[in-house]
Amino acid sequence: MRSIPLLSLLLSGWFIVPAHADEAQDWLTRLGQAEQQQSFHGTFVYERNGSFSTHNIWHRVQNGQVRERLLQLDGSAQEVVRIDGHTQCVSGTLIAGLGDSPNSAARPLDPQKLKNWYDLAVVGKSRVAGRDAVIVSLTPRDQHRYGFELHLDKQTGLPLKSLLLNDKGQLLERFQFTRLETDQVPSDKDLQADADCKPVNLDSDKASAVKTAQNWRSDWLPPGFELTSSSSHKDPETKSQVNSLMYDDGLARFSVFLEPLNGATVTDTRTQLGPTVAVSRRLTTPQGEMMVTVVGEIPIGTAERIALSIRNDGAATSKQ
Repeated sequence: MRSIPLLSLLLSGWFIVPAHADEAQDWLTRLGQAEQQQSFHGTFVYERNGSFSTHNIWHRVQNGQVRERLLQLDGSAQEVVRIDGHTQCVSGTLIAGLGDSPNSAARPLDPQKLKNWYDLAVVGKSRVAGRDAVIVSLTPRDQHRYGFELHLDKQTGLPLKSLLLNDKGQLLERFQFTRLETDQVPSDKDLQADADCKPVNLDSDKASAVKTAQNWRSDWLPPGFELTSSSSHKDPETKSQVNSLMYDDGLARFSVFLEPLNGATVTDTRTQLGPTVAVSRRLTTPQGEMMVTVVGEIPIGTAERIALSIRNDGAATSKQ
């Protein structure tokens, strides 16, 4: 999990009480610590685009290592196992938002940084899965990110519920525990993946990833977003080298994928499924045509602006 890697959460700006900002920072600090210190297992529901799914989760913190297993309980069997945020194996295709890219470890929440881009406040109390919770809201200060509302367990600081709304108040995503147990540490058997969970082989080209980070950049980024990692791997179908750059603001994140077209005919596209957007555009460079794709849980207009701003420092580029 990123600091809640399975979650992307809610906007509740009309409830903001600035006087509670310090208390909100304290709760977010506790949240960041909880997922690195607290073992648990439970069941949660996930809603996106009007569709629901139910999942079991086992999360164990032991000897400085965080090991986690997610298993979807309805529909086709889907499973993922992670160690310290890195995906070890996957079965099926997990719902976007539950599965991070295989090589993206979480960064700890930094409330001091987040308050530059979000208004933080404690806005009330609630009860989720039979547990008392405190409601913390993060309201964006611009139109380039979504807001979040977190219902944090009073006892442990773990997230019991989260919602995410767009700027029109429409629900994009819901995460909510229906059962959470924190008294027992998950066993090795609980964390053992089923036979259908296939190992993830990144085969990342580190030299190419470094070159990508050096040569490619965005002329414009939303305030607060920074480059946090880069990677490069060969696409098993096209055999092309796909480079990626990952950015985040300490909570929200998006990735930029760069792939040579090698003569393929493609068109610019823009799609959105719940909170996740994907915007692709064709870019002409001296090295040939490239497809630039921005994917993340950010507003689609923001993703489009980022895609249009991608440049190659090695040579001038122009849109086809």
